[in-house]
Amino acid sequence: MADHITHDPVYNTVDRDDFPAMIETDRYAKRSEAFDTIISATHDHFWDPMDPAYLDFTTPFDMEREYLMPPETVPELSTSIADKLTEPQKIRLVNENARWNLSSILHGEQGALSLSASLCHILVDPGAQEYAANQAREEARHVTAFGRYVELRWGSPYPVGEGLGRLLAELVTAPEVYKKLVGMQMLIEGLAMGAFASLHANTNDPLLKRLTQLVMTDEAFHHKFGKIWADRTIPKLTTEEQKKVEDWAAECFMTVLFNLNNIRQKREIYPQFGLDWEYVRDACREVFDDDDRREGMKKATNIFRVLVKTLLKAGIITDRTQHIYAAWVDMKELAAEGDEMVGDAIAADGIEFLKLINKDRKVIGQKTVAA
Repeated sequence: MADHITHDPVYNTVDRDDFPAMIETDRYAKRSEAFDTIISATHDHFWDPMDPAYLDFTTPFDMEREYLMPPETVPELSTSIADKLTEPQKIRLVNENARWNLSSILHGEQGALSLSASLCHILVDPGAQEYAANQAREEARHVTAFGRYVELRWGSPYPVGEGLGRLLAELVTAPEVYKKLVGMQMLIEGLAMGAFASLHANTNDPLLKRLTQLVMTDEAFHHKFGKIWADRTIPKLTTEEQKKVEDWAAECFMTVLFNLNNIRQKREIYPQFGLDWEYVRDACREVFDDDDRREGMKKATNIFRVLVKTLLKAGIITDRTQHIYAAWVDMKELAAEGDEMVGDAIAADGIEFLKLINKDRKVIGQKTVAA
């Protein structure tokens, strides 16, 4: 039997093949109101990636002459590798690096879509099930939007890295609800908010800036779904259950920390520049060490810092596992910060933008037009 670790009836589950449990007559009346606020807010942040009123995919960007991201955000260009490349090659390396990162995001969004759909099969509470279905819909438009963007700028995405691929597969197929909610709704969603905030702040492509903002209007609510679980569950955990949740979170953190932008994971990028990935790895090691990684994690938009703050504020990091994260982040500084998360302000601005678009619009055929 799976150890779901829920403690609150709104997260009660059945086996994913137990459909008869979903059509028991008394189940329909047992709907929690715990998720009504974030469900009803869906209308405030509706957007359609196929409608140019929200995202104009005709927005031009010269991929051969313009840096998609600032070159200083690509570690390889701070090494001896830069001396081997022409300016056009440097631009292409930066943009291929962005292609790798956005491909990872695309794969992550597909993982979130599949995981949300899997929750619909097992959550008994109709309110929790409705929210999971709602999130699946939103994750589906993220897959569409990032898929279109990657196709527009590069033609195709890079394959998923082994580390991220294994983690996503484990989250989607895990029978335990706590692994799904901690791993995806809190850890991966927290990571995503940091990534989107960084992209939004730094990209030179106005289309990507708008895309990340619109996605963040959804992700801010997905993160809240995980927080509701934490608020209702973490204080009730037994000592043994707390250990399980903490250890799972720490395992996921270490997986993404050492695999997400690992040179070996990105090895498909380098042959087009005549570079061997092991040479790139060694060049980066000569310039960057763990101290540089820690320095980078001081930035508010650093994706791993955002992730650690998410876990800390949820009560998933205690004295028992704090040392794992303290090796990389100033935990006292994080604890002293407020509960607001990086990206919240960007998402709020995005929602106001969407309210203006959606206020007086109606759908006619395939186009959104002014009412």
